[in-house]
This record gives sequence, C-alpha cells and structure tokens, in this order.
Amino acid sequence: MKNSIKLLAIICTAVIFLTANMAMAQKAGGPWTIPAKYKAMKSTVKAGDPSIAGVGKETFNKHCKSCHGAKGLGDGPKAANLKTSTGNFSDAKFQAYSDGELYYMSYIGRDEMPNFEKKILNESDRWAVIGYIRTLKK
Repeated sequence: MKNSIKLLAIICTAVIFLTANMAMAQKAGGPWTIPAKYKAMKSTVKAGDPSIAGVGKETFNKHCKSCHGAKGLGDGPKAANLKTSTGNFSDAKFQAYSDGELYYMSYIGRDEMPNFEKKILNESDRWAVIGYIRTLKK
C-alpha cells in the first residue's frame, strides 16, 4: 500500500512538472516582415575587420548577450523569461539572412526584441555587431 502511494505521488509530481514546463515553453517567433529598404542594405564593415572582434563583440556583450547568450545560442540568463525563443545565431537558417535583414531585426526589433536605434547610435558600431554575429556560425 505504501509503495502504491509513493508511486502515485511520483506520477502526480511528474505530471505537474511536465504540465508546468509545457505551459512555460517558448514559442518560435513568427516570420519577420522586413521592408525592402533594409533587405537591400549591405554592411559597411567587411569580414575580418578588427572592429568586429573589438567594438562588435563589446557591444554584443553589453546589449545582446543577456538574452542571446555569449555564443548566440539563445541561452542568456534573461532568455528563459521571454515568451518567444531568441533563436540560435549559429544556425544556418539564421546566418542565411542578408546583412540588411539582420540589421533590421537587431536594431529596429519587434515584440520582445527591443529597438536599439537610440542605444547604439554609431552606424559603424551597429555593422560591427552584425559582423560579430556572423562569426557565431557553426
């Protein structure tokens, strides 16, 4: 009888745990609607530019790392509190976005992704972050 009660308690705990985790699971964000102006933009910072490892990484660490994680895997300390997934920057699908699309998503934002236009004012710094994000690919 005691074993039956223990087993029932374990099963109930597992069901509660699984239900709570499913309720808190993050959903993927919907597709981005990016204006043509941004899709056509090209980075002014070329791959290998020293500003990518310097300013790009520093700015990423200051403004992006808390949600997106140090390696862009979407595992930053604030990510768990978001309703939508922050995505994985190392993923080929993410890396396939054009520079302008990444610029729009990173600086204009939407929903839980904040707008950074007033926080990162220097255009070269913005492009250095995009360049840094490109270094996070698999």
